[in-house]
Amino acid sequence: MMRASPFAYVVARSAAEAAKALADHGPGARLLAGGTDLVPNMKRRQQTPSVLISLKRAADLHTLDATPGKATKIGSGLTLAQLGGDPRFHVKALAALGRAAASVATPHIRNAGTIGGNLCLDTRCNYYDQNWEWRKAIDFCMKAPKGEAIVKQDGGVCWVVPGGDRCYAVSSADGVPALIALNAQVTLVSAKATRTIPLAEMYADDGMDYLTKRPDELLSSIELPALDGWISTYWKLRRRGGFDFPVVGVAAAARLGKGGVVEEARVVLGAVASRPILCDSSMLIGKPLTDDAIAAFAHKASQFAKPLDNTDFALGWRKKAAKVYLEGALKELRGDDPKTLGVFARRATSTALPVLG
Repeated sequence: MMRASPFAYVVARSAAEAAKALADHGPGARLLAGGTDLVPNMKRRQQTPSVLISLKRAADLHTLDATPGKATKIGSGLTLAQLGGDPRFHVKALAALGRAAASVATPHIRNAGTIGGNLCLDTRCNYYDQNWEWRKAIDFCMKAPKGEAIVKQDGGVCWVVPGGDRCYAVSSADGVPALIALNAQVTLVSAKATRTIPLAEMYADDGMDYLTKRPDELLSSIELPALDGWISTYWKLRRRGGFDFPVVGVAAAARLGKGGVVEEARVVLGAVASRPILCDSSMLIGKPLTDDAIAAFAHKASQFAKPLDNTDFALGWRKKAAKVYLEGALKELRGDDPKTLGVFARRATSTALPVLG
């Protein structure tokens, strides 16, 4: 049985109290919300914090203001089940977020996991997400924690790209592309200051240093602008429809004018790189979502999907699937029946239906 290394446990009753605890305990402290990612990582010795700061009783992280027609503010401590089960997050502009939250893992995990934890999810890799003994047997990769008391883990190689000089672990959080497509901002709290940044700016193209959020900062809330006239969706590809991480995620949001002409659009690819990819949607603006316009955009946008041998399915097939899922998501935005589109995606990729809520 895998067991976590010893740690102290601190309960914070507010975001400010949690931020102070982070400052007091230093680099060895970690925030614990649902723990659905952190606890397994601790058991595999991928992370060995000396102090866990629980956010369960931080009441100001569990608030929600989702008044129709106004900006939406989501506390980072809300569970994925709360968001995925809220009908307000399954219609029009906010549908991408509701579908993404409802597609994460299993009901047990969604009942525990939080939206803040999902946005800070560790990057994933077949060579990294193994137990300590397995990783030691092949020699630790560069993503292994360094300076821990267990062993000097100073591997300098990425087993995905052995000749490379960086880590290629994949960003696999479903909530991230959905919220970036909705132009979300996040508020980060430390003991010294509070700042608000676009969510897209919180991610770096590096499997190791994947967050620009500082270690002493707490993600306290997510803010969405008023999205009048917008519609959105999220498509997710995974091997098992009721459990797995995505191998391709497509979040698409658009504001359509008269005649279905695209006035604004945001399309984001997830699970194909170390950070989510906000695609250039300018070629969609000013015209309706015809088959030709969608096909041309999907062909161009899918070029940014450069999957490697560090997650499920074959590389070339996953790139093909990204194009198919981009087309499907945009066709749903123009009003095509998602069930029909699911059959289309299945035939085009010869795999399971996409996750459509």
